[in-house]
Amino acid sequence: MSLPPGFLDELRSRTTLSHVVGRKVTWDQRKSNQAKGDLWAPCPFHQEKTASFHVDDRKGFYYCFGCHAKGDAISFLKDVENMPFMEAVETLAREVGMAMPAADPKAAERADRRTELAGVMEEAMRFFRMQLKTSSGAAARDYLVGRKLTQAALDRFEIGFAPEGWQGLWETLRGRGIAEDLILGAGLARPSTRGKAPYDTFRNRIMFPIRDARGRCIAFGGRALDPNDSAKYLNSPETDLFDKGRSLYNHGPARDAAGKGQPLIVAEGYMDVIALVMAGFDAAVAPLGTAITEDQLQLLWRLHPEPLIMLDGDAAGIRAATRLIDLALPRLQAGQGLRFVILPEGMDPDDLIRIRGKDAMSRALSEAQPMVNLLWRRETEGREFDSPERKAALDKSLRETLRTIGDRSIRSHYGEEIKRLRWELFGAHRLVARRRDKALPGTRWRRDEPAQPLPETKASLLAAAQGAEVEDYLREAMILAIAITHPACAQRFESQLETVEMRDPGHARLRHALLTAAHGDISQVRVKLEATCAADLEKLFHLAHVHSAPPVRNADNPDFAAMCLAEELAKLDARRGVVAEIEEAVEDLTGLVDEGLTWRLSQAVEARHRAARSKLDDDSDMGEDRAALSAELQRLIDTAAWEKKKH
Repeated sequence: MSLPPGFLDELRSRTTLSHVVGRKVTWDQRKSNQAKGDLWAPCPFHQEKTASFHVDDRKGFYYCFGCHAKGDAISFLKDVENMPFMEAVETLAREVGMAMPAADPKAAERADRRTELAGVMEEAMRFFRMQLKTSSGAAARDYLVGRKLTQAALDRFEIGFAPEGWQGLWETLRGRGIAEDLILGAGLARPSTRGKAPYDTFRNRIMFPIRDARGRCIAFGGRALDPNDSAKYLNSPETDLFDKGRSLYNHGPARDAAGKGQPLIVAEGYMDVIALVMAGFDAAVAPLGTAITEDQLQLLWRLHPEPLIMLDGDAAGIRAATRLIDLALPRLQAGQGLRFVILPEGMDPDDLIRIRGKDAMSRALSEAQPMVNLLWRRETEGREFDSPERKAALDKSLRETLRTIGDRSIRSHYGEEIKRLRWELFGAHRLVARRRDKALPGTRWRRDEPAQPLPETKASLLAAAQGAEVEDYLREAMILAIAITHPACAQRFESQLETVEMRDPGHARLRHALLTAAHGDISQVRVKLEATCAADLEKLFHLAHVHSAPPVRNADNPDFAAMCLAEELAKLDARRGVVAEIEEAVEDLTGLVDEGLTWRLSQAVEARHRAARSKLDDDSDMGEDRAALSAELQRLIDTAAWEKKKH
């Protein structure tokens, strides 16, 4: 059975060789580097104890340095499973979800034609290169010099020039005995609509040969020299050789460089790739004038598990990123993603390297952002979220986007990161708003300026407020210490921790850092806090009542810690609510001391004592508590009566 053109290449590109081989071997973990697709194992074709069998996932080939066995996924199945060629192809096709094509009796004939077309393309490439050296190529040479392209770059990328005449290439190829249908079939000429001889596809353009992964010249890209030309860049039409959506510029050399550990950079165009390669970033590729397609994305992942997408910092660059995000999200796998390099606005890779140097490009690559950051930027940039409805719309859009992620684990981690970014956007604003509201004239509670009691009310409950501030400080400290010791509790009680007011500045800093860190790897929370709030953290855990507390000493009992944290939060909330109620009542003490006011104060005082008690305390002590309640209530009533006589 003959297979259609491109079928085996597509099958190989979709097949991960290590997955096929891994069913028959045990990888040597010390020698293998899974992230780079570089794996070693004892050879399955001969007996050995050392790992001399090498699999290169990026190239899709294996080689044994002992018995010299070599091949791809198809040959591996053939040899290991003793399968016929077509059975091996069918097996791999089923595994990657490709349908086997119907029998094609003309497949061999088309394969021969592709070979002929590739030969024609090589002839055209030599013609264009020669034309660049002639007098007609002077303007093209001046342009290339202006772009700082050296002779080494011109030779490495085989750059040429298509002259301005209508039939220069056509006549040259025909003069060499090449058939008309091959020239037309290669996309190098177009038939005339006026009954004349075909005319050249590329005229007055700088020519960039496009080669496939096997090194065959399959197409050209032409850059217009005339600034008024309607098409600045022109690619070859699709042919039996060239499928634009499945091809990458500089594919083969980039594959080899990425296999040696270089980062895979996806730039916008030919000149970007050339600038990067000539600066030493050899694993650079570019799509061919269109947005990255699904097939190109799979090709990129085959070359590197985490390609770096290089974007201009302008709005068009961000729009290009958002389209790619939607394409990539459903296809993400563990260890297989994208990162984005945002260049300074108005600069392309050539500009950055030429003006700021190679080191500036290296820094830009090292600062590449994960895709989740670009997703968040897409959903939030330039938008206001000043109403519940707008916030809800953001939440809905993010939920719908995250649902497109097929891998459950990745979807979960994206959700955690989005939650962290959302807290940074809204949570911090709520804290600022609460502090602002507290500072407004007329508010009852002023954190930085606590109300000073009158001398006449020193014996009242309100006069004990200074001691209550110490109680607040210690309870805030205990809440933070438990949440830091047990980061899972910080996640579980995020809403309560976010809304509770930390009146001590150091506690406020710790709380903010804790909630931010808890949205990442919770095992690293303490490390992150030590890096950002070391002084506040040390002060917190040096408090005697903190470091001796059971939920802090015992880091292996999260259930007990959760119970203690819930209780401490409840106590602090209840006590502060009661203080506000007592303050309101005391403000009314200048009026008549009637039964209603007496009842109001009694309820407030009793609530304060309940707030200070633990649900775990023994109820047998209530008698003593009630005596204390009565004494405090009487002092408040006596104070009210004194105020009445005074006025």
